[in-house]
Amino acid sequence: VQLQASGGGLVQPGDSLTLSCAASERTLDYYAIGWFRQAPGKEREGVSVMFSNNGRTYYADSVQGRFTISRDNAKNTVYLQMNSLKPEDTAVYYCAADSEDDLNDRIWGAWAFYDYWGQGTKVTVSR
Repeated sequence: VQLQASGGGLVQPGDSLTLSCAASERTLDYYAIGWFRQAPGKEREGVSVMFSNNGRTYYADSVQGRFTISRDNAKNTVYLQMNSLKPEDTAVYYCAADSEDDLNDRIWGAWAFYDYWGQGTKVTVSR
């Protein structure tokens, strides 16, 4: 499994940004894909996840209603649409994959469960 995150950048508060996670072929058929972020001096936290078998999605409370996770199976890519960005969204964002058998609605945000990681993409929200 190979993952490559992209799309980060410098934006102003209130702006939108879409991150992409390109996965190796068939990954989306068998693995849940999660988005995580890590701000300087803080622990890595789960932002959102999408399960492959039924498309279930979960979001952290801090991004609920502002962020949307989606996928394009034909492109083997998962997206994270981020709207109404805030300075506290500033972080390095990572995508990760794990077998859905290991995850559920309570632990999806625990980074230690994920076996495969892409490199991070930095998002800075500042005036």
